[in-house]
Amino acid sequence: MPEDRKYFVERVQTGVRMEKRLLKILRAFADYHDLTLGDLLEGIVLHAFDGKCPFQPASLHKIKALKKFYGLDLDSRASHRLTESAPRLRKKVSPGK
Repeated sequence: MPEDRKYFVERVQTGVRMEKRLLKILRAFADYHDLTLGDLLEGIVLHAFDGKCPFQPASLHKIKALKKFYGLDLDSRASHRLTESAPRLRKKVSPGK
């Protein structure tokens, strides 16, 4: 495939739910590479669909540091075992207090 070829696509807005720390790492990694979160996710998914790792060794090192910073102790073995925790209840504040 020629590297300079452009592909015209139709993008749609989506609302996906994701583990909070994982999303923080994705956002930080996208920002580090001056990408939008959507562009990063598209690249990851396209690589995965081809059975390829989307990250070079330097990027994997950066991701490891971000996982440590954000306290993410999950890896691929957890992917089908994640369970939603009970929602945190917000303390109601009475008007005027």
